[in-house]
Amino acid sequence: MRNSSKAATLESKFPLLAVEDNCIISKDADITVCFKVRLPELFTIASPEYEAIHSTWFKAVKTLPDYTVVHKQDWYIKENYTPDLSLEDQSFLSKSFERHFNERPFLNHYCYLFLTKTTKERMRTKSNFSSLCKGKLIPKEIRYSEVVGRFMEAVDQFERIMNDSGYIYLKKMSADEITGTENESGLLEQYLTLSRESSIPLQDLQLGAEEVRIGNNRISIHTLSDADDLPAAVSSHARYEKLSTDRSDCLLSFASPVGLLLSCNHIYNQYLFIDNSDYNLGKFEKSARNMHSLARYSRANQINKEWIEKYLNEAHSFGLQSIRAHFNVMVWSDDTRELKQLKNDTGSALALMECKPRHNTTDAATLYWAGIPGNAGDFPSEESFYTFIEPALCFFTQETNYKDSPSPFGIKMADRLTGKPIHLDISDLPMKRGIITNRNKFILGPSGSGKSFFTNHMVRQYYEQGAHVLLVDTGNSYQGLSELIKSKTKGEDGVYFTYTEDHPISFNPFYTDDGIFDIEKKESIKTLILTLWKRDDEPPSRSEEVALSNAVSGYIDQIKNSKQIPSFNGFYKYIKEDYQSILEQKNVREKDFDIANFLNVLEPYYQGGEYDYLLNSDRQLDLLSKRFIVFEIDAIKDHKILFPIVTIIIMEVFINKMRRLKGIRKLILIEEAWKAIAKEGMAEYIKYLFKTVRKFFGEAIVVTQEVDDIIQSPIVKESIINNSDCKILLDQRKYMNKFDDIQAMLGLTDKEKAQVLSINMNNDPKRLYKEVWIGLGGTHSAVYATEVSTEEYLAYTTEESEKMEVMNLASELAGNIEHAIKRISLKRIRTNKDNPIT
Repeated sequence: MRNSSKAATLESKFPLLAVEDNCIISKDADITVCFKVRLPELFTIASPEYEAIHSTWFKAVKTLPDYTVVHKQDWYIKENYTPDLSLEDQSFLSKSFERHFNERPFLNHYCYLFLTKTTKERMRTKSNFSSLCKGKLIPKEIRYSEVVGRFMEAVDQFERIMNDSGYIYLKKMSADEITGTENESGLLEQYLTLSRESSIPLQDLQLGAEEVRIGNNRISIHTLSDADDLPAAVSSHARYEKLSTDRSDCLLSFASPVGLLLSCNHIYNQYLFIDNSDYNLGKFEKSARNMHSLARYSRANQINKEWIEKYLNEAHSFGLQSIRAHFNVMVWSDDTRELKQLKNDTGSALALMECKPRHNTTDAATLYWAGIPGNAGDFPSEESFYTFIEPALCFFTQETNYKDSPSPFGIKMADRLTGKPIHLDISDLPMKRGIITNRNKFILGPSGSGKSFFTNHMVRQYYEQGAHVLLVDTGNSYQGLSELIKSKTKGEDGVYFTYTEDHPISFNPFYTDDGIFDIEKKESIKTLILTLWKRDDEPPSRSEEVALSNAVSGYIDQIKNSKQIPSFNGFYKYIKEDYQSILEQKNVREKDFDIANFLNVLEPYYQGGEYDYLLNSDRQLDLLSKRFIVFEIDAIKDHKILFPIVTIIIMEVFINKMRRLKGIRKLILIEEAWKAIAKEGMAEYIKYLFKTVRKFFGEAIVVTQEVDDIIQSPIVKESIINNSDCKILLDQRKYMNKFDDIQAMLGLTDKEKAQVLSINMNNDPKRLYKEVWIGLGGTHSAVYATEVSTEEYLAYTTEESEKMEVMNLASELAGNIEHAIKRISLKRIRTNKDNPIT
């Protein structure tokens, strides 16, 4: 029986012939070079940078020969986040984070650029001469002519100009990326199925006047193909009102409404047709004369003549190149009702660009067909309009979504626009690339801005990646995390020091696990005893320093020889008995070293004294091997006796780690306690720490919430800020009137100021998160979201009632905090109780 179907095979209509030397060859002898394009990240570009990007495109396009088509194709595909829960070393909180984001939908962006060399005749082809309308395609013979050689040279020059810009990077696509392999679909197959999944087979294509359908997906196309539909003025960028304030402008590219801001599956095609400019202008001159001669018969002719003359005047006055352009937005859906909504959304997006939305049904089939990579020569010429290169480039999208850092080390944050988890390295990779010269960080955020959640989230991930973490806190912000680590490691880690009347902080400054007393250990002991002995305004004499040094060395030698348990009591007894005899034998005068005064001042710390517990701890704990240590000093930060001693012990612990742990990452984070430390004569240590820690694979982090602290304190300005290449700011709207001072102090650019002031201005009400700004070296900066799972929230929370709920349940479960968090989390999920970040 004869087949009466009017359907044709894809093979008979397919306009492409082959892929040779990584170039697409069409059956009409067009040659196309394909690139993957990497654009800057969303919300990270300022006005001068947009201008520079626009200028780079202009310079690159100017290098291309006549009868070249520049086709930029941006894919925006809805995808779901797929966590990797198979890793064996993932912690309980890491797994909960991944599960929280499991199947999180987000809009992914893929950008391609196709440069097609065609002919004068093909550039003028109309829709009725498309390959879709031909009965049979007979491949034309092509030879490597001089024209092709010049085109390939121009393409190489185009690529160099773009890559040298530092903003946009082009990478040539290989033949496998274009055509695909046995296991991976290529770009051509993806376009013909409107899917990036490799498992989807080719489906029927219905390319008709009524509708364009690919499988079950129906396509809707909005076009910008007439100058009457365009706005009166265009620019490389536009103000994004939702994240702008009266003091700052958040900028996006002019075409951003049809880019990432249009949250549906769509492809945005941008075409530039490089005609022969002289030929075009000559044609317009002739048309202007005809209009002039017919002006007396029609006012429309007079108006058209004036518009043509304006176009010609612009071209001749500024030496502009006449080209044609076309832009279209292609959306699709397998649901008719959804497609109707997508049509409205696309029209609204174009209206935001002040363009007249025009839903194209007449040429939808040929526009889809011309959008096949390498088939731009089939584009219907009547769907384009005349313009110049510079205004046409304003319709190019210039940004992409946030990308993961290629570094193996980093922290997990979230994309502020879609909520997709982002792997972010703010320490190692920026150092390797020369963006920063140290790993130190300065964190500023008012109360309630989500500061403690961010710091908990960061130090937890540092710890899980092998870092030694030492925290100096004044508000129990890290108690939950510390107890969880302690429970998980069965007391081997998660050391938490805090002062209470029943359990005061106590140490043994003379104890070391390996019995090694290096120079740093001896110096810290001497500094500690000197602090106990002398007031800040009472410096020791040279003879007193020598006597103290000899005393410490003598006691250490006695420890090594007698194998006695070291303690401050033992040191005091050594001074009173053995060392006093040594001084008498040396005839050391009382004015050179008053041993009686020395013993009298230190007596409160000796057995039976008021502070005998402080330096005689029976917990022989060597903190060198402990990877997570918290010193909670809120109760003693104003105590004139205890605070200086505890501070020195803390500093000694970290310096000991810094010097002795070779090749191991270490981190010290000082919360509001730095203010008290700076007051107590420890300013020099702060300066030393921030300048030296980078040499030992370490980083020092200071956290503060009072804006006046950073404005007024010379310690912060000279030591912390100047030596912190990574600056982290949270919601600053409380300090809006003072932000100019903060900007000057931190050395923020206007772009960085705009980013900081946009924090939390347009948060998604369906997600619970707080935003944070991270700036690196004054050159790289972005705003990210701190979004955590319910389990992480319960581990990080500083709300007293919630902490007590966790701790009380943990005590009922034999101290198993992880189990307690799981139970409470499951209960909250069942009751749909929110977990606001505070």
